[in-house]
Amino acid sequence: MKRVQMFLLMAVSLALLSCAGPTVDSLRDPVPEPLVNNTVVPGYSRIRYWGDTDESISPDVVAEVFAQQKAAGMTSPERSFLAISGGGSNGAFGAGLLTGWTEAGTRPEFAIVTGVSTGALIATFAFLGPPYDSNLTKAYTRVSGEDIYRKRGFLGLVSSDSVADNTPLRHMVELYVTDQMVADVAREHKRGRRLLVGTTNLDAGRPVIWDIGAIASSGEASRRQLIQDILIASASVPGAFPPVKIKVVADGQTFDEMHVDGGTSNQAFLFPSNFSVKDNDRRFNRGKLKRELFVIRNGKVTPEFTQVKPRLASIVSRSISTLIKTQGIGDLYRLYANAQRDGIAFRAIWIPESFTKTEPSPFDTAYMKALYELGFEMGRNGIPWEKSPP
Repeated sequence: MKRVQMFLLMAVSLALLSCAGPTVDSLRDPVPEPLVNNTVVPGYSRIRYWGDTDESISPDVVAEVFAQQKAAGMTSPERSFLAISGGGSNGAFGAGLLTGWTEAGTRPEFAIVTGVSTGALIATFAFLGPPYDSNLTKAYTRVSGEDIYRKRGFLGLVSSDSVADNTPLRHMVELYVTDQMVADVAREHKRGRRLLVGTTNLDAGRPVIWDIGAIASSGEASRRQLIQDILIASASVPGAFPPVKIKVVADGQTFDEMHVDGGTSNQAFLFPSNFSVKDNDRRFNRGKLKRELFVIRNGKVTPEFTQVKPRLASIVSRSISTLIKTQGIGDLYRLYANAQRDGIAFRAIWIPESFTKTEPSPFDTAYMKALYELGFEMGRNGIPWEKSPP
């Protein structure tokens, strides 16, 4: 995550310097706290739920999935799930792994694919399978920092909500999230498959899980734009990139929610922890299914020593990187524990300790290509999945 630490550090430093600066409250109409649980995106229904509780996942939502799978002829007792973590430019590892997995001929069709931050974009390609591998390769081997962000000038920073302008990232997302892609996601959603993307509602301080297929299937004219906004929000590191404002309605009034990087609340996810697959099998009299969860952690899990200079920049940067790594490992344990509870086989992979190439600047093309090639070779030669957290 070194490519985002610089941004976060600058944001923290700027906040300390300008805490008495002008307010930007007039630019927002935030949701009042009593209405937070009652908001809806106009024109849509059942497209999202809180990621920290199963209360908004009604039995009707689960029943719809089972009915769609039955109608599509998905009668096999085997189900594969895929969860892809954040990691910025380290997402090149996951991209390479998936394309190499395709080359090996053993990559399954995933019933559920989830993604956070850079993993959200990867998840969209992964959900649609090998036909989108070429886009996956381009997105992680032919880009540089200039394709992701533009640094703001000092005067622009004083009144801004972020260190960098992410207009280039928006252009890239718009390039890949086409009407055809939206139609393809809708088609797979109707087969009972699910593509889920995580963001963080900054006002509520809670994870939000978006059902991208439900949005794609809605028929709303704004569906492509909303999907693009969600993918950008999921990758909008607080302080580095501007939050994404999403218009919502509650109690007959219009407000805006502020959404940022899903990795702020979860580095990877499958379901809320209190959502039990096993309990839902009993509820709907489902036979015993063989389920596997594959987790791609776009980062290392091993300690990486560095001598920290006694300076604010170095201390903050090192602290943030340690926090992110620790959170990512914790999420692996949470996913493992939930899988054990529900009888789901757990498989995880992360960037091996043997990869020692460093990134000279955020989203360095040579670094990403090297990481992509590493992932591709691992995928093609047989992924050494770990069956438990590190």
